[in-house]
Amino acid sequence: MKNFIKGLIVASLVVTGLMAKETKTVEATQGVQDVQVIVADNKDGKITPASIEKVFEKKGFYITANNNMNSPFTKRYKKTGYDVFNLYVVHKPNLALALIKKYPQMALFTPLSMSIYTKKGDKTISVSSMTLHGISKITKVPEDDKDLIKLSEEVKAALKEALPNGKFEKLTYKIAKPDAPLVATFKMEMDSKPAELDDDKEDLQAEIEGELESQGFVVAGFNTLAEDFKEKGYDAYDFFDVYSICKIAVAYTVSKTHPNMGAYAPCSFYMYKKKGDKTVHMGWASVVNWISSLDIKDKESKDALLNAQKKFEDIIKEATED
Repeated sequence: MKNFIKGLIVASLVVTGLMAKETKTVEATQGVQDVQVIVADNKDGKITPASIEKVFEKKGFYITANNNMNSPFTKRYKKTGYDVFNLYVVHKPNLALALIKKYPQMALFTPLSMSIYTKKGDKTISVSSMTLHGISKITKVPEDDKDLIKLSEEVKAALKEALPNGKFEKLTYKIAKPDAPLVATFKMEMDSKPAELDDDKEDLQAEIEGELESQGFVVAGFNTLAEDFKEKGYDAYDFFDVYSICKIAVAYTVSKTHPNMGAYAPCSFYMYKKKGDKTVHMGWASVVNWISSLDIKDKESKDALLNAQKKFEDIIKEATED
């Protein structure tokens, strides 16, 4: 690629058959959910993606995306099993800063993804989101971290207000033990001069974005966290960007049997470089999380997820080669 990139180090591989079977894995906690689903009666149809969004905005969340997926589903596949199916992405700037100062890997869930859905003919509405336990398991942010607890509590409070008669479902299956690393991370060296840094970063991102588009991925959102942090008096990064990335074919395939997949999609892909450091860090949560936490067993969904993961990994490798 460009000569300012000195090299790429694969810190952990994703679920593509490239990983060694002996890789240490995380034990799932029996009876503890990684993904939570709140379900509310909605016979009168008053609870909508728009009304849910208003509650979150009122509570200080920034809405990155609230996309009606039935539109692309019906356009491309001529059918959908849902009266409502939205992929919803929210961001709480103050808590994001507090958490990322301590744990940059919290960017894996900054912003947070959710799905809002009603199956055809149903009179209920559901919202899926990550639990505190699920976020902690993947990011390694301790479950007793006060800012993670506060974020979890604020998400739950917003959901309960948005779905006033809603109840959180109980786990009805055992979370599978992951057979591969939960997070894929990459490191590369960027030797840019200060005056060239922005252009070099934009060149790298333009190449990645172009390849993502060519492979059927959609950038559903883009958060420039370093700029947000700088406005709040924290200027530790040359850049810290997070993409919300979705692949329509994967969302459609998996959502047919697992509408709660929106807790993981759009996926957050982060890219950051600290001031005074030449290393660029990148990472995203592997699809092994979907398969494990959502109890995905059908071959069609697994194949779609693993294929997308392989393509994504190949794009990052190609874009960061010398």
